Parts: sequence; C-alpha cells; structure tokens
Amino acid sequence: MNDTTILLVGHGSRGREGNKETINFAAQWREQHPDWRIEVCFIEHAEVLLDEGLDRAAKGAKKVIAIPFILNAAGHVKMELPHALEEARERHPGVEFIVTRHLGMGREVFAVLQNQLDRLMKQLAMPDPMTTGVILLGRGSSDAGANGELAKMARWIFEDNDHELVDLAFTGVTWPRLETVVQRQVKLGMMQIAIVPVYLFTGVLIERIKEQVERLQRQYPQVSFALGTHFGFDPGIFTLLDSRIDAGALPEGRMLECDGCKYREAAEDEHLHDHSHTALAVKDQGKACGHRHDHHHHHHDCSHKHN
Repeated sequence: MNDTTILLVGHGSRGREGNKETINFAAQWREQHPDWRIEVCFIEHAEVLLDEGLDRAAKGAKKVIAIPFILNAAGHVKMELPHALEEARERHPGVEFIVTRHLGMGREVFAVLQNQLDRLMKQLAMPDPMTTGVILLGRGSSDAGANGELAKMARWIFEDNDHELVDLAFTGVTWPRLETVVQRQVKLGMMQIAIVPVYLFTGVLIERIKEQVERLQRQYPQVSFALGTHFGFDPGIFTLLDSRIDAGALPEGRMLECDGCKYREAAEDEHLHDHSHTALAVKDQGKACGHRHDHHHHHHDCSHKHN
C-alpha cells in the first residue's frame, strides 16, 4: 500500500461539524491502518473538493482508490465523480485511478440500523413492537433508485422484527416527510414511535430533525418518541470500508455489485452461480449491470438488486 492512496470522497455539509466528523473518521481509520495513506475530499460545501482531492491523492502515488463515502448512489456518485475521475486520469497519466462502490444499503448498513433500533427500543423501555412504529428517515433524492434503497432497508427491518408499521420518510427533495408519516402512524394507533435517521454524520439536517421531533412530541403528548442519531463512527462502517479496499485491490479494481449477496455466497458454497432465486431474465447480462463474471460457465444475471 506504500504507492497507493485511499481517497474518501464525502458528500459535504453546509454545517462545518459534519465535514469535521468526516475528517475525524478518516483520522480514526488511519489509526487502524497506520501503513495506509488516507486522504479526504468532498463533493460540495467544503474547502477541499473533488479535483483538488484527486490531485493531492495522486501526488507520489501509482494508484488512487477513491471510495464514495456516501450511503446512496444518486447524481453525485453516478455523474460528478466519474467525470472528475476522467479528468484526473488526463492530468495524471502515470497514476491508476480506481473507484469502488459507494457504501450502499447492504447487510452491513442494515446491521447498523438494526442496532440503532434496538437502542431506541431500550430507550422506550422495551414496549410492545406491535404498538411501536418505526420510521427510517433519509436525506431524500431526485434519484428514484437511491430512494428505493432506503425502502429496501425499511422492508428488511419489517422482516426481521415484530413491528406492525415500518415506514420511510425524507427530510427533503421527495416525499413523504416526517410529519406526514408520524400523523399516519398515530392515527393507526401507535403508542410509541422510533425514528432512525439514515445519516453518516451530523449537519444542518440532523439539527433540523431534532427540532422537528421536539415539535412533534408537543403536538402528540400521548405518544412517546425516541430519536436515533447519525452512525458514521459505528464499527460496522469501518469494517465496510475495509471490505471496499480489499475489493479495490482486485485486478479488476472495482467492487462487484453482487459482493456480499447472501444468494451469491450460498451459491458459491455449492459451486453454483445461476441465481435461481430470481425469476427475472435478461437477454444481455452484460448490459444489465455493466459487468460479467463466469462461475463454472454460468453467466451472472444482475438484473435484480443485491444486498
């Protein structure tokens, strides 16, 4: 790793504390891997933005592994980052630039959210889950796929717990908003509501959420509210990033979309990889997800979402 730079690409926050937490996270990650060179930049609302961050990372390096330190892949990950990488490759022709998958909404993040919910239930003195509503509260995006990833987390929470209502809400851009979902859950008889923000670090929106919940508590005094917090420093996030680096070291230099998929892992245990758990068929698997990989001459169908 002596000739490799790892570049954490954060979203950036208007609130200085959020960016400071990202920088502190990188410092803690360096302590865990003192032989790694780890740099930080942001897409917006920060001093060091993408172009400068990529230039700094390239200095004295043969390889740069860029990690989108973002939960959901919307326009920033799908468009701005690839464009910046193309320009960086032109500026630094002797450096190999690799980009891993963003953090995503897979089993690792689900485990973090589940731990948050468990803590909130203890805070509420372990009430009946059937009368305790759960709300996953995300940032909100104009990208339907990014919003759909949060919906997947809500479904997994529902599947793995006994709550009658597990809903999602967004702080902006799209709907429903928090107040609407709380109103609905109260009408349906929820006596407690656990709100789980799906945010890595603090910022203007985290502070706004706290104010909203205080107002909702006054509006519905008969309901007990428990509000979670951002979770960027959870050990599971460090572990997830470690796995991204392992993937970035692959010859292909990218994180396969189906890495971590429980169906894929089960199939490999049986030396199979036909993904028979999906009924979807795609004529050209290569177009479906942008990559192909062979396991015992079976082509992988990426037309479905993976964990």
